[in-house]
Amino acid sequence: MDILITGLLLGGTYALIAMGLNLQYGMARIMNLANGEFLVAGGFAAFWFYTAGQVSPLLTIFIVAPLAFLLNWLVYVVMLRPLVKRAKSHGQLEVDAILTTFGLAFVSVGIMLALFGGDYFSYSYLARPITLIGDTYALNRVTAAVAAVIICGGLWLWLNRTRAGMSIRAIAVDPKSARLVGIDVPKLSALAFALGGAVTAVGGALISTFLTLDASTGVLFTLKALVIVIMGGVGDVRGTIVAALLLGILETFVATLIDPGLTLAAAYLLFVLILLFRPQGLFGRRTT
Repeated sequence: MDILITGLLLGGTYALIAMGLNLQYGMARIMNLANGEFLVAGGFAAFWFYTAGQVSPLLTIFIVAPLAFLLNWLVYVVMLRPLVKRAKSHGQLEVDAILTTFGLAFVSVGIMLALFGGDYFSYSYLARPITLIGDTYALNRVTAAVAAVIICGGLWLWLNRTRAGMSIRAIAVDPKSARLVGIDVPKLSALAFALGGAVTAVGGALISTFLTLDASTGVLFTLKALVIVIMGGVGDVRGTIVAALLLGILETFVATLIDPGLTLAAAYLLFVLILLFRPQGLFGRRTT
């Protein structure tokens, strides 16, 4: 039971990390390799507000989210929308987006190094034990997992129950057909990309309460998020959540019963198996 609960808490954290990339890649059709850098920036913001003014990270997210939304909206409009307009195929757009955001990731790391230096940063917030079903867990991890449930549940409801959300899902399926029914594809694509960036930054603020970060760790979170999104099915919120929870349980099982050094190998083994036997992801549909 302890392995299961610990794995679910870790999976909740992974879901929070991957949800932003799922919105950007699955809905806005932009493979954002700078996603992890925005997560680290959110963590830096929470660290700065807490150490400078004792502002709770749970309050900081209400500052981080709109700022990250605005910044990602500007990135999309200025840097990425021209790529979307000139792309003659989805494949060309994906290659151009990968190259552009890869460069953006390096720029972001350079800016964070200039502002905050290259040292690791961490702080103590809600770092006290809480008892769940007879076992003890860190309250900050439980809080992040609960926040992940709320955020992911809210996004799922928004995407499936509102007109704007369903329009974004239509763009993810076929942007050309979406235009024919009056959907403003450029506007809603920018909205999806900006919202994904905001979710990612909020995730960074929350996980900074229990993880040690530095300016160069963003790439690790990008890779982990990409694995989860592809495992769950690109554009499928439900698949992202399930894949994140499965990965959390698997890594906890391997770390507890086999060897902590093999957790990354186990994660990528699961990724390879899904690519081989279900390349469309856990909940994706086969292309015809």
